[in-house]
Amino acid sequence: QVQLVESGGGLAQAGGSLRLSCGPSGSMSSISTMGWYRQAPGKQRELVAGITNGGSTNYAESVKGRFTISGDSSRNTVYLQMNSLKPEDTAVYYCYARQRAGYVHWGQGTQVTVSS
Repeated sequence: QVQLVESGGGLAQAGGSLRLSCGPSGSMSSISTMGWYRQAPGKQRELVAGITNGGSTNYAESVKGRFTISGDSSRNTVYLQMNSLKPEDTAVYYCYARQRAGYVHWGQGTQVTVSS
C-alpha cells in the first residue's frame, strides 16, 4: 500500500518558523484533498489546514495569518509553512490525503515542539 511520508518537524522557538512536507512514497491516483491535522496530548484532533486540487484552502482559526499551505500537483506533495510559532502549536502533525474514491491515507506524524 502506498504510504504518505512527512518531514520537517522539530523544535522551534516562539516566533520562529518550520516547514512541513508531505507526499506519497509511490504513485497515488485521483487525490482530491491533502492537508494536516494535529493532536496535542489530552486535546481533540484538530484540522490545521487543507488544500484541494482546485487550489481552495482552509485553515483552523487559530493558525490563520501565520500558516500557509501550498501544493505541487506534479509530485502530489503539499507543504505547510508555519511562521510566528506559538507554544500552543506544539503537537503531533499528521498529513492526510483523500482520494476521489473516498479512501483517506495518513502520514506517520511529525512532532512539532515550540518553546517559549
